[in-house]
Amino acid sequence: MASVPLSSLCLPQGKLSSLGFSYRISDHLRFASASIGFSSIKKNRGFRVSVCRAAAVVFRDLDADDFRHPLDKQNTLLLRAIPGLNEIGKALLGAMTEQIMLLENIGTSVLVSKNQLSELHQLMTEAAEILNLEAPDLYVRQSPVPNAYTLAISGKKPFVVIHTSIVELLTRKELQAVLAHELGHLKCDHGVWLTFANILTLGAYNVPGLGRLIAQSLEEQLFGWLRAAELTCDRAALLVAQDPKVVISVLMKLAGGSPSVADQLNVDAFLEQARSYDRASSSPVGWYIRNAQTRQLSHPLPVLRAREIDEWSRSQEYKSLLKRAMKMNAVQNF
Repeated sequence: MASVPLSSLCLPQGKLSSLGFSYRISDHLRFASASIGFSSIKKNRGFRVSVCRAAAVVFRDLDADDFRHPLDKQNTLLLRAIPGLNEIGKALLGAMTEQIMLLENIGTSVLVSKNQLSELHQLMTEAAEILNLEAPDLYVRQSPVPNAYTLAISGKKPFVVIHTSIVELLTRKELQAVLAHELGHLKCDHGVWLTFANILTLGAYNVPGLGRLIAQSLEEQLFGWLRAAELTCDRAALLVAQDPKVVISVLMKLAGGSPSVADQLNVDAFLEQARSYDRASSSPVGWYIRNAQTRQLSHPLPVLRAREIDEWSRSQEYKSLLKRAMKMNAVQNF
């Protein structure tokens, strides 16, 4: 689940149950391999990332609202209208909690740099450049659970953590889409709201009486906002990947992939699966079940995220963004 100011690539998770954020294979970004930017490469042994971004573009004047999902805008306004929410969040998230989160993540991971896992450093730097954003620090952490999250501590440089298992599962192009998803949370200033959502929900349940009532009354709104924020960040991933199949493939692999079968997965079949879910849930009974299935999740269902990103990739909004962007090689020359 999510920890404090964090964003995750996870698939649908149930109620947040601990401060440790886990990028579960059921709530996060699932993307498929794509061909724009990086040469086809298996992300392991002996292969190196070959960057050939001639077709990629950079969004020099990109604003978060240029790609923010309508549900994200709507749910953010609803949260801001809740009296005292900021004060409650600040009370639950004190300096000690922030320090614990910071040291726990930094102390158990490897900091990526030009001299340490330089290929991953390049992926992050390039993704941040495309989104017109300062690159955060990037850490790699040993874990068998494919996950990625962002931590934004007030007054400190934010950082992204990715687990070793997600590095093994995805191609480099897909991995960059994951990093772009996390950058989307920073670009849209989701950090503080992610913190409030996670800490308020988790912390308030531990406060006798009133605390539990607060958590229960806000839970549905908070989870609705979290799901909407994930849809926005999937769009950020597409802006960097510039190929919807890359993003969809990530979602697909996180939903049901493993390194041994990754090359057998089919993005088109996964999209058809998403359409069949829509058809199955279109009846009154299906709608009720779908609503009950998703309302307690911190992330939208992976098939729904895949369908959303497929539709946005064909929208006039997305095409207009691409038209006003600059080719990456032109920017570098400039």
